[in-house]
Amino acid sequence: MRAILSILFFVLPAILVAQPKSIDKIVAVVGDKAILLSDVEAQAMQMEQQATTKDPNLRCNVLEDMIVQKLLLNQADKDSVVVSDAQVDGELNKKIRYFVGQIGSVEKLEAYLGKSIVQIKDDFRERIRDQLLVQQMQGKIAGEVKVSPAEVRAYYDAIPVDSIPFIESEIQVAQILKKPPVNQVERERVRKDLQEIRQKIVDGRSFASMAAFYSEDVVSAAKGGELGFVGRGDLVPEFEAIAFSLKGKEISEIVETMFGFHIMQLIERRGETINVRHILISPKASASDLDVARIKLDSIAQVIRLGRMSFEEAALKFSDDADTKNNGGLLINPASGSTWFEISQMDQSLFFVVDKMKIGELSDPVPVRVGEKKESYRLVTLKARTEPHRANLKDDYQRIQLAAEAEKKEKLVREWIQRKRQSFFIKIDPEFVNCPFQNSWNNQ
Repeated sequence: MRAILSILFFVLPAILVAQPKSIDKIVAVVGDKAILLSDVEAQAMQMEQQATTKDPNLRCNVLEDMIVQKLLLNQADKDSVVVSDAQVDGELNKKIRYFVGQIGSVEKLEAYLGKSIVQIKDDFRERIRDQLLVQQMQGKIAGEVKVSPAEVRAYYDAIPVDSIPFIESEIQVAQILKKPPVNQVERERVRKDLQEIRQKIVDGRSFASMAAFYSEDVVSAAKGGELGFVGRGDLVPEFEAIAFSLKGKEISEIVETMFGFHIMQLIERRGETINVRHILISPKASASDLDVARIKLDSIAQVIRLGRMSFEEAALKFSDDADTKNNGGLLINPASGSTWFEISQMDQSLFFVVDKMKIGELSDPVPVRVGEKKESYRLVTLKARTEPHRANLKDDYQRIQLAAEAEKKEKLVREWIQRKRQSFFIKIDPEFVNCPFQNSWNNQ
């Protein structure tokens, strides 16, 4: 059964797939929205590369999913559903950051695609907006769906034995991160350099060109330092307080955050959202600074090994990683949002540390790169490891519960489609009219 609720047709992995070479044409029209053959083939190619078996109806399935998406987008227009520029830019930046991390750097991503980060964002901004609109419409249709334990069991029992999914080995890893303290001489050097850059801008140099050349925030530097529209609460407090106080084309004084030192300039204000440029320069730790972090972690490890403090207590008290310290140090898998990693999803340098570890074992301090050119040290512990197995209610209840909820939501969306599909003009190209669609689409 194809999950209608997962039809988010723009995902950044799609841009890493070579586009098919063919004569393009419109293969379906839904309301006032067209679907191109090139889009169907690109999505089908991506799915085919990820699949383990060949599906003869893949192009048909992709087209039907796209028809559903366009139906939802038409209804979003009718219901005046909107997403803000801040939401679009936030989601786009999140995806870009993830894939920059996967491929290694902004430069490698740009070289692979033959486009600048600015062009990549411009190419896919509207697709991200459509994705968010589809999600909002799905939420309106399905609402807050919950399933009872009895429904979860019924869902699992209904899966044919030979179709129960196979779960690969997964691991949970926790860390205590120590960033090296940066000496005052280095801090003052960075302040001085940034003050000189600020003065050049005040004297007439372009903020955007200076950001492109000097800023260490590589994603925004590729766009002249521009962050895109953000609302209150989207930025770290020290940065946000100054950003929202700027007027006109004013250049801020130097602001220090957890990322380093910044200057910024307001581009535009829209209600409670703003778009600013910034230049970031971060102090660099010396070898002796790094030694301080390593020695501190040695002491923390000794305290844990002697049983004077649990790993979770030490993470809360000592870790410099705000994303994990309040969660017992557990790392979050950016691909799934959970704390479980398949081996293929884990950073190789971390995998080599935990691969031979026993559950509960604590590593010695190991170096780690945090962000662009920032070295730190961390302690890691292996919290749990699962063996490859068929999904079962005892070990995989949460995973099965989510699948049951998705099926329940899917049913609500299917029912909505049956009610709404006659409300909009739908026409399909003859090339696809014999597809084994789940719905009868041509109403013209």
